[in-house]
Amino acid sequence: MSPPTSHAKTRTSDAKTRTPTRPRLDRRTPKDSVDRHVARWTGLIDGMDPEVEGAITRMQAITKRVRARKHASYAGTDETIEDYYTLHALLVQPYPEEATPAQLADACGVTRAAMTSRLDRLVERGHVTREVDPLDRRRILVRPTSSGRALWDKGLRLGMSIEEDALSPLTHKELVQLNSLLRKVVLHLES
Repeated sequence: MSPPTSHAKTRTSDAKTRTPTRPRLDRRTPKDSVDRHVARWTGLIDGMDPEVEGAITRMQAITKRVRARKHASYAGTDETIEDYYTLHALLVQPYPEEATPAQLADACGVTRAAMTSRLDRLVERGHVTREVDPLDRRRILVRPTSSGRALWDKGLRLGMSIEEDALSPLTHKELVQLNSLLRKVVLHLES
């Protein structure tokens, strides 16, 4: 549940009253876990807008389930999702695709020690190289190998497939509409 805020705007079907309204679901409309969550909390927290709570909780649920499916897709393999994340951070660098371990740690949001462990594993498997920078011998440069590029490409395509499947109940028109609405929210938060 997202925490209530005192400055939250309320969404209404009647702009004059400015009070939150409960979602009106047709009895034939299937209810998801978020509907049950919102129904439980709406009566307990004064001023909670059920539409805001439902939207935020649904976005969190989608992200959580997609992330879990991506993690599960690496079960039973020698690779890990962390291998993919590290290769992704490396391969999105501008040409030439190289980075220092510290840059990769920052890009992945992990400690430098954790990145060292990831890189040890990737070097051992032949997915990246670690070499001294010829222009500054104090720096180490990490570069992808062809097998690293192949592993990254495989992970990228797998992730795209999982994301497409998650949004498959939507028509193309609905997906465009969803993107338009989410873009408005992101632009508001980025301003």
